[in-house]
Amino acid sequence: MAVSIDTVYQRVLAIANKEQRGYVTPQEFNLFANQAQMDIFEQYFYDQNAFLRVPSNDTTYSDMIDLLQEKIDIFEKYRGDVVMADGGIGTLPDYYRMGELYTNKCGEYVEIEKINQNEIHHILKSPLTNPSINYPVYVRNSGDTEINRNRLIQIYPTTIGQSDTVVCNYIARPAQVEWSYTVVNNKALYNSTTAVDFQLHESDETDLVIKILALAGIQMKDPSLYQVAAGEDAKSEQQEKQ
Repeated sequence: MAVSIDTVYQRVLAIANKEQRGYVTPQEFNLFANQAQMDIFEQYFYDQNAFLRVPSNDTTYSDMIDLLQEKIDIFEKYRGDVVMADGGIGTLPDYYRMGELYTNKCGEYVEIEKINQNEIHHILKSPLTNPSINYPVYVRNSGDTEINRNRLIQIYPTTIGQSDTVVCNYIARPAQVEWSYTVVNNKALYNSTTAVDFQLHESDETDLVIKILALAGIQMKDPSLYQVAAGEDAKSEQQEKQ
């Protein structure tokens, strides 16, 4: 399902060099490629929200909600491990969007409810709402390093995690792509063994080329290249809305 990074790079080079506009170096391409991948990936969720507001159709292969979900499914992770420490402190996996959290109690998964920071004090003080092993809750904590920032959680009761497994469902981020190469006779030759392909759905290959060309046009200060890419992008968006 992955999109070959070499195929995309060669298409970008062919179009950019068609009228001697300039050369997109591997370093520049990798920067543009990762930006384009994240732009397309993030657009999935905005498009999904927009299409949920309009009636779907009964055609399996052309229903936009089904198509978008198929693209998002590539990044969905089910019951990923939450690394637990003493006192109910957990570290979430690296994620883009977090789903439900569960604790495994005697082979049965119990959902851990997310609570806002300003609510947890009152919940812990009330005998009626005090968290228990059957009704656990968690709050988000701010990490003190770049690695764990936005990934730390505090679970109540704090005994959870000592002997219980904690897992979560989440949407992972696309991996950083890279067009790797080795230099032979002063030329960059593609190295497939260390390259990292796009993780996007194969149907997004054309959109990747268009977006990378647009970024290259800005970098080269070539309005014509940017306009070509923008025109193709607008055409693609119009087709999706029809």
